[in-house]
Amino acid sequence: MENNQNNKLEKKIRSLSTKLEFSQDEFTKKVDIAYIILTKIKMGVIKNLSVFVMAKISKAFEVDVDDFIK
Repeated sequence: MENNQNNKLEKKIRSLSTKLEFSQDEFTKKVDIAYIILTKIKMGVIKNLSVFVMAKISKAFEVDVDDFIK
């Protein structure tokens, strides 16, 4: 179950990033996370994002945290 949720989260980040036409550099600046962290999230290396990071990402994409993790 957890792995499936992580895959959904990774796909959601990729999808929203592409939709909003954020480069990885723009994304990391807007979310205020390190480039390597974004890369690890997208690759699935980081499996459990903190609520704080999810909140920052959802704010950058202008979506509710609940919608972001569904």
